[in-house]
Amino acid sequence: MAVKIATWNINSVRLREESVLRLLREEGPDVLCLQETKSPVEKIPLDGVRALGYAHVVARGQPGYNGVAILSRLPLDEAPSLAFGLPQDARHVAARLPSGAVVHNLYIPAGGDLPDPVLNPKFRKKLDFLDAVRAAFSVAPREGAILVGDFNVAPREDDVWDHKKLVRVVTHTPVEVAALEAIRAAGDFVDVTRAHLPTGRLFSWWSYRAADWSTVDKGRRLDHVWATPDLAARSGGSRIARAVRGWERPSDHAPVFAEFEA
Repeated sequence: MAVKIATWNINSVRLREESVLRLLREEGPDVLCLQETKSPVEKIPLDGVRALGYAHVVARGQPGYNGVAILSRLPLDEAPSLAFGLPQDARHVAARLPSGAVVHNLYIPAGGDLPDPVLNPKFRKKLDFLDAVRAAFSVAPREGAILVGDFNVAPREDDVWDHKKLVRVVTHTPVEVAALEAIRAAGDFVDVTRAHLPTGRLFSWWSYRAADWSTVDKGRRLDHVWATPDLAARSGGSRIARAVRGWERPSDHAPVFAEFEA
């Protein structure tokens, strides 16, 4: 059975409830992982989601920021949620699919504007968080796992609109790229999107500051789908739904899709 998974930083699930419903109607993913829901769990709007057949939900939330949720039309068993040393932050939630595969939904801190861990506490927090994720996955099983989310790191030169201009900008600095690669290596993960789209510029985020974002196209690939080798070998494809960034009242992120035989 093919399982279609989507990951999307929704930038407030209550403000963009209609966009979530539209994506579920038009794309029909079996599992939708949302980040930055910005809502306590009990206030996430779920009536419309459930009416579309997505009866299974696991989520962590807090008022106004962060927050992660997994919406599914497949049965889910909630798996342990990891705090990565930041117990106050709702940045990770996990669920087991009927096949036994565990989906990890992760929202890595943005890191502020200054890539200096001494002068910028937000950047220090991001680096500490990345290291904590690495430590957690270094002891996790190296099979049966799918890791998705807004990682807030664009690792490759063709994951940003201009490598030379952004190499000293948060999300694309060498220290962040190295930290993300350490997580990938620790869990033996495969970058599923790049496995299917190995060459060329590929973006999932465009700043709100650019009015004509699509024409200017100064994007970055911050949103990722990774899988352990056993599942990556059974992946049927991956893509970024760029057009969603142009919907009314959009998130600044576009959803990323991947399919797996499970």
